[in-house]
Amino acid sequence: MSRKIKIFDTTLRDGEQAPGFSMDLHEKLDIARQLERLNVDIIEAGFACSSKGDFAAVSEVSVAIKNSAVASLSRCVEKDIDSAREALKNAAAPRLHLFIATSERHMRAKLRMTPEQVLENAVKSVTYGKRFFEDVQFSAEDASRSDVEFLCKVFAAVIKAGATTINIPDTVGYMTPTEYYALVKNVIGNCEGAEKVTFAVHCHNDLGMAVANTLGGIAAGASQAEVTLGGIGERAGNAALEEVVMALHTREKSTDASTRVDTRQLYRSTRLLSAVTGMPFQPNKAIIGKNAFAHESGIHQHGVMADRETYEIMTPESVGIPKNSMILGKHSGRHAFIERLEQLDIHLSEEAVNTAFESFKLLADKKKIISDKDIHALTENNSSSEDGPYSLSSFVINSGNTIDATAIIKLKNQDTIVQKVAMGDGPVDAAFKAIDEITGKPFELVNYSLNSVTEGGDALGEALVRVTANGKFYTGRGLSTDIIEASLKAYIAAANKCLAENGDD
Repeated sequence: MSRKIKIFDTTLRDGEQAPGFSMDLHEKLDIARQLERLNVDIIEAGFACSSKGDFAAVSEVSVAIKNSAVASLSRCVEKDIDSAREALKNAAAPRLHLFIATSERHMRAKLRMTPEQVLENAVKSVTYGKRFFEDVQFSAEDASRSDVEFLCKVFAAVIKAGATTINIPDTVGYMTPTEYYALVKNVIGNCEGAEKVTFAVHCHNDLGMAVANTLGGIAAGASQAEVTLGGIGERAGNAALEEVVMALHTREKSTDASTRVDTRQLYRSTRLLSAVTGMPFQPNKAIIGKNAFAHESGIHQHGVMADRETYEIMTPESVGIPKNSMILGKHSGRHAFIERLEQLDIHLSEEAVNTAFESFKLLADKKKIISDKDIHALTENNSSSEDGPYSLSSFVINSGNTIDATAIIKLKNQDTIVQKVAMGDGPVDAAFKAIDEITGKPFELVNYSLNSVTEGGDALGEALVRVTANGKFYTGRGLSTDIIEASLKAYIAAANKCLAENGDD
């Protein structure tokens, strides 16, 4: 029987701190529910004391999630702990996550505290937190650059005060796998009370070694891995959940470790994150990239056709990538659609099913057959360009290599149709400028990408847009067999998010 490794997902906290990856409350709830379906052990929902938005997110996620623990980050400060307690009051399994820096550089330059003061503060905070939480995690920020003797001293003291999980973060992604293995092994072997707690690892990817370091820490005895979907996070990001999980899943015999994660939900989880943030993953991304299971070399293709295991150490199905089986069309009814959702293990509310079915029927009028990948795309994010004051009524665009592009855009705002005409460097630029004129909110386009959901001339196109306004980022996603229409829907979705937050004026 292999050791069970707990998966602590911090996509909604550390992941969201990365520039451009901010999410609204609705999107955080979507991600949290999917993480629960993924079967992660702990969901870090935010930093409750840092803002009203984070407090609301932690609170709402706590209510929505029943089968995973929900954690809130907290400094070793009483007001932070009180805020976390209030936000987590309705959680089925609440966890307080306390942290304080322990490296000489951080204590001197950032905290302006002596080691003795840090130790006293850590113990005092764990003791206070233990009054309200059974499950208290303590993290030593910048542990990988801390004096090991002092680190063990702090850990022993907080264990005695009631901490149940001890985290050894490589906060700045500084270590190599052999160094990190040695650190974790040293701490576990020399920390008084180590047998009473769970040891965790939290690795950043500044030198591209977050996953390797995480696996090294697990090999050294840690039994909790802190990760994010797609590896998003501060600077170069964190260890990628899907990579850590599949490494343990695929190499369980050699690592003697496994997780309770439902690996068939990995593809859908990362696709949802991409839809929510407007950030597509690179094609060669391990596990969930477009090319992860693609074979172009003739030698590779021949080998795979003879025996898939010649070049595939895992199957697409094992991570939830649909086979693209063609089973539905315009004559398919609601019952067949819902049955296919169940077969694909897609769980939606009744309202979301109604919305998805309407989108399915519209798509079925344009395509002869609907694939599983189409269905995944239609159901990945419940928010759309319709969730706000504006929706697309019609568009006409004139473009060519000898004329300036002109767009005539009509948007519906409640019962009113508003039309504007704009010129631009191309059809998309002209259309976006016309939308800016209608909404009265000129955006700066930060990222724009188009992806084909499936193959063929009638493929469903997915547009992802990220814009900035008022110093904040907003993302939008649009789907259509017409890439211009998909682009317009994505831009309108981003505009609606901005207007919902700042008011339609």
